[in-house]
Amino acid sequence: MILLASPGQGAQTPGFLQPWLEIPGVADRLAWWSAVTGLDLVRYGTEADAEEIRDTAVAQPLLVAAALAAYEVLYEDALREDRRPDAVAGHSVGELAAAAIAGVLSPEAALVLVRERGRAMAEAAAVTETGMTAVLGGDADEVLASIDKHGLTPANVNGAGQIVAAGTMERLAEFANEPPAKARLRALSVAGAFHTEHMAPAVDALRGLAPGAPVADPRTRLLQNRDGAVVASGAEFVERLVAQVSAPVRWDACMDTMREIGVTAIIELPPAGTLTGLARRELSGVERVALKTPEDLDKARELIKADAA
Repeated sequence: MILLASPGQGAQTPGFLQPWLEIPGVADRLAWWSAVTGLDLVRYGTEADAEEIRDTAVAQPLLVAAALAAYEVLYEDALREDRRPDAVAGHSVGELAAAAIAGVLSPEAALVLVRERGRAMAEAAAVTETGMTAVLGGDADEVLASIDKHGLTPANVNGAGQIVAAGTMERLAEFANEPPAKARLRALSVAGAFHTEHMAPAVDALRGLAPGAPVADPRTRLLQNRDGAVVASGAEFVERLVAQVSAPVRWDACMDTMREIGVTAIIELPPAGTLTGLARRELSGVERVALKTPEDLDKARELIKADAA
């Protein structure tokens, strides 16, 4: 069983889209999606520096567009027969790409929602100076207790010894001065405390928009970040997507579900590496392919062909 995984904000790096533009049709697709998002996705994915693509309103549409473009290349033949991967999951904003791959949203609807999601989250982040810090290692219960002690939120519980604390910069500084035992802290290059109460205004904005989106039920297993559940209703999944903006991402629960449903291989869409890295430490025996460049396509296609046999 193959699961396609779409990464979240922070995975982007300058120029990561460049090699994908050499594939016929990709530049045209991104030009169309640039019109949908109001952003020059090709420029942001090839020429923009790290600070430009750190902007939430830019990073989120860029990530979803990149994942969808690579998915269409990877599944080019299968899509003609309306065949999809056995399961799909996205981390945070990657859930918008996952929803499109599963058939819950069209690519254009997913990109409209992510455009507005990015804008709304950027506006919410501008209200108070906030940030996120990765906590690597340490005892999970002790880490969570320390995060709570400092008035922070465990915004991402990623498994494999990685939890992300989020909140005001003042509280993050206090947390850094008194870190959990045997844990390393790494400040993340993001523009706010995503998946916390600070994003409540963005949730309100999306709740006013999402009901008008054309939605269908998923045509493959679709995992959701709140609790790792496989969601069978498209409307429910979109409702969860909206609420997730201010709620913690439980990627650990998603990996638990992958194990329970028998996932045997994970293909991570670009900009790939983060989620396959977590799977390497958490999902023993599961094959992994990180689609970092088109050179990785052959290996991914071999997995898909073997799975279909």
